[in-house]
Amino acid sequence: MRRRDLALAIPALLCMKPGWATESSTPTGAVTCPGYYPHHLQGVCLDEEAIFWSFTTRMVKTDRAGKRITEVPAANHHGDLCHHDGKIYVAVNLGKFNDPGGKADSWVYVYSARDLTLLSRHPVPELIYGAGGIAYHAGKFLVVGGLSPGSTANRVYLYDPAFKLDREISLPGGYTLMGIQTATFADDHWWFGCYGEPKILLKANEALNRVEHFQFDASLGIVPTGMGRLLVARGTHSRERGHTGRLVPASTDSRSGLVER
Repeated sequence: MRRRDLALAIPALLCMKPGWATESSTPTGAVTCPGYYPHHLQGVCLDEEAIFWSFTTRMVKTDRAGKRITEVPAANHHGDLCHHDGKIYVAVNLGKFNDPGGKADSWVYVYSARDLTLLSRHPVPELIYGAGGIAYHAGKFLVVGGLSPGSTANRVYLYDPAFKLDREISLPGGYTLMGIQTATFADDHWWFGCYGEPKILLKANEALNRVEHFQFDASLGIVPTGMGRLLVARGTHSRERGHTGRLVPASTDSRSGLVER
């Protein structure tokens, strides 16, 4: 590289956010996870080289083109997941979801990103309606999950890296069906995928005290790739064969929240 070209490249390298993949390694089109699975896709995350898929009772690692690298069985119910510092963190509920009596059994399971070896488990009993989604930002893990019918607001829980509760926040914006399914932080905002008819996308500021509602389906997974672009998960189901998963590109949009592109 010529000296002038190197000088131009240095500022761009300094502006890259830690843990984000480079432009050349980030998927730019749809990516399909190979195979069929007994239960539906719950969430997806990326590291610098691979994609990680949570299919409720299966954890799958593929390369960025969708070629399977490894697959391991998982306790029912493994939910949404996130990557941080060489590990995969999964929101897990071994009890009942959305039960008015709070009969969940909520955990965060931690896997090696290299080979999906289970490394540790952390109880998160504060999620009494079931842990279902997790994201990492600014030194904290945010965990979300189910919601009892008739509740007036979702709640989000922030934990330190040892999963000691930092604080609990009531999220403005009212009830969403069965709470929040997926979570990520991108472009200075939190993004939450929810069920419903139509399915709802919540976009919250970093402080989690302002929320916008959109009609967009991010309930099976949502992954930031930088510069206003994300990947959102889609899935199909066949009674004979099972469930599938794929990622499709999306972009932020002021009127729709996100739009597929």
